[in-house]
Amino acid sequence: MIDNTTNLLVVDDQATIRHILRKFLADTEYLVTEAENGAIAWEILDGRPDHFDVVLLDRTMPVMDGMELLAKMKADPRLDRVPVILQTALTAQQEILEGMQAGAFFYLKKPFDKAMLLSVVETAIEQHTWTKNLQREVLQTAQTLQMLESGRFSLRDLEAGRNLAAMLANACPDPERVVVGFSELIINAIEHGNLGITYEEKTRLNQDGEWLREVERRLQSEEYADKRVVVDFERGPLSIRIRIADEGAGFDWHGYVDPDPERAFDNHGRGIAMSKLLYFDSLEYHGKGNEVTVEVFLSDAMAVV
Repeated sequence: MIDNTTNLLVVDDQATIRHILRKFLADTEYLVTEAENGAIAWEILDGRPDHFDVVLLDRTMPVMDGMELLAKMKADPRLDRVPVILQTALTAQQEILEGMQAGAFFYLKKPFDKAMLLSVVETAIEQHTWTKNLQREVLQTAQTLQMLESGRFSLRDLEAGRNLAAMLANACPDPERVVVGFSELIINAIEHGNLGITYEEKTRLNQDGEWLREVERRLQSEEYADKRVVVDFERGPLSIRIRIADEGAGFDWHGYVDPDPERAFDNHGRGIAMSKLLYFDSLEYHGKGNEVTVEVFLSDAMAVV
């Protein structure tokens, strides 16, 4: 029997903050577990590593603070893909950047805004569910694709993009690691590249729950009907290189390849930086920003390096 319950772990040393979060989340169907510091939270996570979908984590706590717990989670393969929402009263860019580089791609600023809290939690849950589904698809596919040497693929919609991401991942040594990165970059090429959905538009669409509907609407429009995303795959002796190109106007990618504290509290905008930090061994945009190349080292390449 599959348990579809969504479980959140709230970690904060202040009972008042835990009460506020529990109150804000009371109207949802999420089940909330509380911990008053990182040490207690670690005991809970270590005992039930597959139980929680999201961790809301205070940065500053006694016994074990948020950054220590975050480091332990990211070092543990059972927990490294669980989304962490870092709660903080700190707004200094350096502190935010440290958290993002450590793997907390979701941020909430104290005092909490209920609408933003619910939006960020929902986004984190959707990402976790999406990640698990992608990895499940990967595990169900045979190892035949690891014999693929080169290929060119053309697509235009989200379903084809997700299917191709799973296929490309299976051609790589560690499919579960790279599948999310492939999907992030291909979907980015479709929605922002070919369909022209701007960063600001996606922020609003996410808040209104209309993102998917708008993507499908534009896919049906004559204006975008002929636009394709082209993906080139090439296996070399030391690495696999994948080029993803769309037919859009491009964008200023410089602020997206590394975690940006300016966007830490937004409800999206993490896919490219996560792909670079977590999923691929290298990531590089070219020209006007409508073409990106990623690299995945083969096992023999890692030995050489």
